Amino acid sequence: MIPFVDLRTQYHSIKQEVDAAILGVLESCQFTLGSEVAAFEQEFAAYCGAAEGIGVNTGTSALHLALLAAGIGAGDEVITVPFTFIATASAIDYTGARPVFVDIDPRTYTMDPNAIEAAITPRTKAIVPVHLYGQAADMDPILEIARRHGLVVIEDACQAHGADYKGRRVGSLGDLGCFSFYPGKNLGAYGEGGMVVTDRPDYARTIRMLRDWGAEKKYHHVLKGYNFRLEGMAGAVLRVKLRHLEAWTEARRAAAARYDALLGAAGIATPAASSVNRHVYHLYVIRTDRRQALQEGLAACGIQTGIHYPTPVHLLPAFAELGHRVGDFPHAERAANEVLSLPMFPELTAAQTAEVAQAVIALDGATQATRREAVTSPA
Repeated sequence: MIPFVDLRTQYHSIKQEVDAAILGVLESCQFTLGSEVAAFEQEFAAYCGAAEGIGVNTGTSALHLALLAAGIGAGDEVITVPFTFIATASAIDYTGARPVFVDIDPRTYTMDPNAIEAAITPRTKAIVPVHLYGQAADMDPILEIARRHGLVVIEDACQAHGADYKGRRVGSLGDLGCFSFYPGKNLGAYGEGGMVVTDRPDYARTIRMLRDWGAEKKYHHVLKGYNFRLEGMAGAVLRVKLRHLEAWTEARRAAAARYDALLGAAGIATPAASSVNRHVYHLYVIRTDRRQALQEGLAACGIQTGIHYPTPVHLLPAFAELGHRVGDFPHAERAANEVLSLPMFPELTAAQTAEVAQAVIALDGATQATRREAVTSPA
């Protein structure tokens, strides 16, 4: 079987380092925040090219607290995309604000800057572009629009650790950048975790208080906050894994290049990486209008796949109150019907990528032949 991700193999490759880091936390008994978290905050912020890093318990909490720190609240509107994980919109909703969707670029799956200005109203306070699948959104026009309208830009970089846009790391491009350390991410904890990075010390101070019950110091609660602290064990493990992230990223990019060469030659719709971006391939996503048959065929071959995401947020029952209908964001809807994520992890071998690609090509050809027969068969 070829797994979709292989966290066990990765763990065994760094087992001694990870085990030593975990034992260190057990010895120190700094289980919540503590020195390992503080060191990781500094190291990850520096990796992103940002001045401050604030560790939290999930990527969702990172988005939530970044929005609150930026002053987003009840009655405000925040522009984002519907083709993302629900957490992007949910974090906006948690603040009392309303998510306002704009469609995606059909090639990159990221926010279409040309759609933003028509969505701006007097209530708009922020834009949340999503760096989806490991590729940065087209940030220059997004930032230019935000500056003209006095809007905060909060990057959802939860799938894009180490991705670059025109030579700059995501997370450091807008006012705040939000990351997830869910286990399957390019930089994943052994459990949950998240971080906000920013160059604004006022935002950083507010988020540090909000993650810890609004406390400026112990039992001195300045704000009504939350219990969103990053655990010491997560900080220690993430420090170890951060040292390997660049090598893992290049391994992902090499695997993606192998997929591109094999699948592209056969006419399969492969990811469109912008020439100004460094795509880090959190996911390797192809497109097909025969997705169910292809996914079932790959499963029968022992190849795991995923769908990210089968329903755009504006059509989910959870956000029915927004009143959207099928057809409102056609590029997002079409992508949701066609995307299929193939196995992608740093340890993916050349033999495994070849096996997956060969299976995709064979099954795609078979489904096309079946369709042709169905169309040409006499009634």
